[in-house]
Amino acid sequence: QVQLVESGGGLVQAGGSLRVSCAASTRTAIMGWFRQAPGKQREFVAAIRWIGDSTVYANSVKGRFSISGDNAKSTVYLQMNSLKVEDTAVYYCAAGVRWSLVVSTTTPYDYWGQGTQVTVSS
Repeated sequence: QVQLVESGGGLVQAGGSLRVSCAASTRTAIMGWFRQAPGKQREFVAAIRWIGDSTVYANSVKGRFSISGDNAKSTVYLQMNSLKVEDTAVYYCAAGVRWSLVVSTTTPYDYWGQGTQVTVSS
């Protein structure tokens, strides 16, 4: 059974920073973060393809969030800076075992974490 273990998240004031982490129990080809706010659909945040360490970001977080990780450990981090109230959501880690050109949809991901709450107060 493949597991994704998330950590981090919490409560922070607007303008602050948080980091969430995710470790997979298997080797992966892509890892990403999605988020879901109350009453909204799950949306893509950022992803990394281990081959070439290429990263992709949603426009809403570009320049504020940074995804990085350790391929050997199948661990990915999401550093979130300049947080806004609208970043409040449950953040989900996702992992795919096959390389994919498209990483901003849920399709290429095989496994999902339980989610971690990020709350940004005004």
